[in-house]
Order: sequence, then structure tokens, then C-alpha cells
Amino acid sequence: MNYKLLVLDLDGTLTNSKKEITPFTRETLLQAQEKGLHLVLASGRPTYGIVPLAEELNIKQYGGFILSFNGGRIINCKTGETVFARSLPVSANKKIIGLAEENQVDIVTYEGSRIIASNPESPYTKLESRINGMEIWKPENMAEYVNFEVPKFLMMEDGDYLAMVEPKVKAAMGKNFSVYRSDPFFLEILPKGIDKAQSLERLLEVLGLTREQMIACGDGYNDLTMIKYAGLGVAMENAVLPVRNAADYITASNNDDGVGLVVEKFMLA
Repeated sequence: MNYKLLVLDLDGTLTNSKKEITPFTRETLLQAQEKGLHLVLASGRPTYGIVPLAEELNIKQYGGFILSFNGGRIINCKTGETVFARSLPVSANKKIIGLAEENQVDIVTYEGSRIIASNPESPYTKLESRINGMEIWKPENMAEYVNFEVPKFLMMEDGDYLAMVEPKVKAAMGKNFSVYRSDPFFLEILPKGIDKAQSLERLLEVLGLTREQMIACGDGYNDLTMIKYAGLGVAMENAVLPVRNAADYITASNNDDGVGLVVEKFMLA
């Protein structure tokens, strides 16, 4: 099969446990793009937090894309244009922030290059800041301040506690919102129907490609839809069990050049 589009989750997939792209994987991705492959970096991260990895892989030069906020945004790196964007309704912001207070969990959202946080001292807020290279800012009154459209909110707490909070938030938000955990300690709140697969479907339409021409690699629960949707769905060796079960192919772990080996086998052979 002549694959034209490679979609890569970042944390636990493209990057190793040090959040770095290994030299072998970087080299294979540069070679594949040289041969005409379109690369999509697809993550729950905000756009700002994906740009450094996009620059490292020269995807602007090769006409690649950034899919951020789990599908809430797709940016064409070459032109800078937004291919797709969906945000939460402003009317829901106060309710979501109120739910975080009610359930005693910390919450963040995003504005440009900074993280808007209820608790800057939370270890999870600091982790989100470090992963994305974004500064943390705490408004005096978060519910009053966030009076603009945002792609998503992120509730954060210890995984066992958050597992109890998740069904309460789902019930309170109702059917027009997507509520799920991307990590044990991260609970995402997005517009309904926003996931990586649905946004990639729109991108394929724009590019005039079919899903059979797409490979998607991932390791986490938020990668499940795109791995099922892709022509070739690839799970990392370190992937969660549902992702491994759904995949067409299992590659090596993110610490053992799993992505590079997929590119070598299916795109450079």
C-alpha cells in the first residue's frame, strides 16, 4: 500500500521517556518526508506545546500539520492557516470551572502561550507547563476571567480520586461534551465529537486522500479512535491494552525507536 499520511501521537509514541525524539526516528521521518510523506503531529497538547517538535522535524518545509487539543485544532504548518477548529461554548466555561471547585480538583485552560490555572503550585499544572514550555498564570477569579472560547479544559488530580470525579463530570456536562481521561491524572473536557479520528477525517478530505492511505501510531486512550480509523493502526509496545487490541500492528516501544521502525518498514522499504 502506498501510504501518504503518517499521524503520530507525541508523548509515549514519537518521544521517548525523556520527551525527546531519538536520532534514528528523526532521521527516518526526515527521509520519509523527503519522499513526499505528509506528517501530522497529533496530540492533546496545546498548539504552542507541539511547535518545537514540528520544527525539529522540519514539517513546515515538507507541508505537514499540527493536530492539537485532541483534534480541536488542525494547523497547516506551511501556510499557517487553520484547517479545522472547534471550541467549547463560552456559556459552559463557568459551569466547568464550578465543577472543578465542587469536586476539589485543580483545573487549567489555555490562552496563547500561557496556561490559565486555578492552582499554579499543583504538580500536575507544573507538569503541563514543563511538557509544553508554557508559562503558568493564575487570574484573581478564573470563572470571571475565562470569558472567551477555549478548545478544552483539563481537570487534574491523583488518578484514583479523578476516577471517581469523572462520572460526576460526565453526568453534569451531558451529551454535548466529550469528557475522558488522557492520563490517569488528566480529565479532558472538550466539545462533543472532538477526537483525533473525526478531525483527521476532515484533513483527509482537504488533502484528497483516503483513510487507507494513512498510518496512525499511538499509545494512549485518546489514540484509540484514530488507530481504529486509519488504514494501518499501529500501537506502541508500551500502549494501553485497548489500543494494542485495536491495532493492526504492534511496533517497539517509544524508548526503542518504535516510530522509526514503522517508517522504515512501511514507508522506506
